[in-house]
Amino acid sequence: MAIETLTGLNRVAVLLICLGEDATAKIFEELSDEEIRMVTRTMATIDHIPIDIKEKVFANFHEAQEQFAGLFVKGEEFAKKALESTAGDQRSSFLLDQFVSGTETKSLETIALMAPAMVAGLLEQEHPQTVALVLSTQHIEHAAEILTSLPEEMRTDVAYRISKIEKVSPEVITRIEDALHREIGLVSGKAHKKVDGMDAIVGILNHMKNNIDADILDEIEQNDPEMAEEIRKKMFTFENLVALDGRSLQMILREVNNDSLTLALKTASDEMKEKIFSNMSARAADMIRDDLDAMGPVRLSEVELMQQSIVKIAMKLEEEGKLVISSGGGDELV
Repeated sequence: MAIETLTGLNRVAVLLICLGEDATAKIFEELSDEEIRMVTRTMATIDHIPIDIKEKVFANFHEAQEQFAGLFVKGEEFAKKALESTAGDQRSSFLLDQFVSGTETKSLETIALMAPAMVAGLLEQEHPQTVALVLSTQHIEHAAEILTSLPEEMRTDVAYRISKIEKVSPEVITRIEDALHREIGLVSGKAHKKVDGMDAIVGILNHMKNNIDADILDEIEQNDPEMAEEIRKKMFTFENLVALDGRSLQMILREVNNDSLTLALKTASDEMKEKIFSNMSARAADMIRDDLDAMGPVRLSEVELMQQSIVKIAMKLEEEGKLVISSGGGDELV
């Protein structure tokens, strides 16, 4: 064994053996599984370390310490952990998504820096599926402004296509980049980008103004009633009614009979129940409480259906301008 013929891996193995088991175990905590396998396999081939080799390995180690003095870190891992610890789950998640997008793929990042109207002008000549894929990769508020700026005849088609997206493949990203390359320089990505199209379109519609979201949902409903219903469930739920003022809630309750309300309240939170009860007569509230106590198991799907029928009443009253609501969803037994 001569120092001149030792590979870097050999020198690491010699150094760790000389440092001892405890020190080596701590060092292993900082190595990847593959690195540990490589080092331990090399260790296994060593049965004797001459004193001169030991001294030269240590001397090389001290020289390397001086040459590379400073702090060695796994920068990407550190950044991810720091972002995960950022206050606010939504902000932390958004920043982490942006960081991952920036490190794993540069695709479409330029769009995020462009004015919505400019992006809309760029995309309006593209196929609606391409536009949907682009918007699904953008921050919700930015995507909502872009969708609002698109020609009215495109909006519904694009919104519907966003709701159907689950992930974007590298090949699709490449085609998008090719289509937009003349206007903005985008760098090809290699990894699939996970996209929850349903959550994306719900967020986008919730951020649209001038009742455009209602127009888009009405048009989607004509082609795919089930999809429109699913989007509505996520946009505004029965529990969101708790945020309404008393006058608005009373207006809704006048349109609902007690039996229907009792079923809808089966899975409601205590806060929701008390809000409902405080906006109706004491006698009616007591009757519903008694009916709830006496009610046996019912299917969750039946409860949700009734809750959605009440939500539809609320949305209809909003469309008529009688109240303002804000947005914030099986057959098991409950």
